[in-house]
Amino acid sequence: MLDLSQLDALLGTNPWIRLAAILGLSLVAGLIVDIVLNRLLARWARRSQTDLDDQLFALLHRPIFGSVLLLGIGLAGRELHLPPDRQTLLRNLLATLALLLWVAFAVRFVRLLLAAASRVQHRIGFLEARTLPLFDNVGRIVVLGLGTYVLFLIWGIELTAWLASAGIIGIAIGFAAKDTLANLFGGLFILADAPYKLGDFVVLDSGERGEVTHIGLRTTRLLTRDDVEVTIPNAIIANSKIVNESGGRWEKYRVRVAVGVAYGSDIDLVRQVLLDVATACEFLTDDPEPRVRFRAFGTSSLDFEVLGWVEQPVLRGRVIDDLLTRIYKQFLAEAIEIPFPKRDLYIKEMPGRGPEGPPDSQKLSNS
Repeated sequence: MLDLSQLDALLGTNPWIRLAAILGLSLVAGLIVDIVLNRLLARWARRSQTDLDDQLFALLHRPIFGSVLLLGIGLAGRELHLPPDRQTLLRNLLATLALLLWVAFAVRFVRLLLAAASRVQHRIGFLEARTLPLFDNVGRIVVLGLGTYVLFLIWGIELTAWLASAGIIGIAIGFAAKDTLANLFGGLFILADAPYKLGDFVVLDSGERGEVTHIGLRTTRLLTRDDVEVTIPNAIIANSKIVNESGGRWEKYRVRVAVGVAYGSDIDLVRQVLLDVATACEFLTDDPEPRVRFRAFGTSSLDFEVLGWVEQPVLRGRVIDDLLTRIYKQFLAEAIEIPFPKRDLYIKEMPGRGPEGPPDSQKLSNS
């Protein structure tokens, strides 16, 4: 086996040759580690029943390869015989880059672990789909906090002074960023209380209706039916009335279609026609089944309402369009009149004409 003395004799005394050789060896070592991870260990992981280890090896590829390469750069930097301060600077820079790689890996690994744990709900009851963003954000904060602490240690920054002034800094930040803090606390309350979750259709006081696509610590994002993304601060949502159309016992959503027919219509025929139309609609569910209700005697119509359920709130607009089209066509076929407002206009007198006849100028011209 080749020892260090033999390696020194092989490389010679030229620092640039030694530098290139060390960099080449570190690159080769990184490639070897990459091959071991991607081919040998990954092949073994694919035989397991879970895909967690496959994803873990995929995440480990970048930080391990980068760490080996940074280690080789550090060893090569010694051959340049830099001054002590520059040598320390180079070492700290390389350590910082390695820290960034592993912090990014830790954030992804925490997210991967939480996603895998949320699928095992019979073992971990408090970790489910609706609380997953909360633990994801908390885990990210913990990882970034530890990474910041290690970064201070790498650069030799004294933390005592920072901790001593943390109270004053906290008060100043509280006054300067009170809106941001309100959004952060609002996001925590939303994630903990879970008035909605990812994928739900919600309606806010201001009228925005859309699918929840992101729940962050500062904002919540809704994707409207117009494919427009609306970003709302959590402080506003936390103090607003929220209608969750996907909440309740199930995700099904009830659709209401109001229909008016003329007085004198056969209400039994109208009820049967509306029920047949609702039953024939492919978007409405069979359980619960569609219903027809006679609601009121209107000003100029008999008011009926068709009630049906769809699997998801996103189908509401499509179902209403289909029902209205079918109802109108069927009413025409059955000669059922749909009333519309009628107004009779009575003219008391024409402009320029008095109550006793035409104006005097017109009388003179006729004489």
